[in-house]
Amino acid sequence: MFYWEHTCTTPAEDLALDEALLEQAEQGTEPHEVLRLWEPRRPMVVLGRSSQFSIEANAEECRRRDVAIVRRSSGGAAIVTGPGCLMYSVVLSYALRPALRSIDEAHRCVLETVLTAIRPHVPDAVRRGTSDLAVGERKFSGNSLRCRREHLLYHGTLLYDFTLDLIPACLGTPPRQPDYRAGRPHEAFVMNLPCSRALLVDGLRKAWDAMEPLPSPPWDLVQELAHAKYRQPTWTEQLP
Repeated sequence: MFYWEHTCTTPAEDLALDEALLEQAEQGTEPHEVLRLWEPRRPMVVLGRSSQFSIEANAEECRRRDVAIVRRSSGGAAIVTGPGCLMYSVVLSYALRPALRSIDEAHRCVLETVLTAIRPHVPDAVRRGTSDLAVGERKFSGNSLRCRREHLLYHGTLLYDFTLDLIPACLGTPPRQPDYRAGRPHEAFVMNLPCSRALLVDGLRKAWDAMEPLPSPPWDLVQELAHAKYRQPTWTEQLP
């Protein structure tokens, strides 16, 4: 598997890069898999593909704090990320992993691989709900996916030294909640992993066997997608 650790200069480019890596794989003639790790330089809210802007993001507070609001191409609820939250993205091939055409199996495969990276340092980390990772009843990772014809993109968060107060400040109450949350507010639901960034990076690379440098990052496609989609209010706010 290819490996690339790269954070772009803007939130729009960071989201565009995940989609560009998926499109690069789709456009190739051979199965193509890549692990990307990145960490935003500043806090930002990332809406899910179908998130309601006015419900899941506290836009007024985000403006006050100069927190960008962007929308990703995959599903799931809104998240807050920034320094202290390691982001991972994997592009996986159906040709190499045909079982992943089942959404349940895709969640299982990816999250169990991520847990393989984490459990040497946090042995009681487990899957919860559809696509969360948690310690006990406290969530430290949310995840989502996007499927194409020959590959899928699976990406998520790993909180390890994040300013957790930003979550209730910048997010509304999600309209859909896993049962184990039991109606708890954000501040009673999330946690940071007791694990360093360096250990997470090393563990993820080993768990995915991602050692080969990505030979040709899709820079042109990143800029095209950022300009045409991820910087546009019509996309972010779902304006008509």
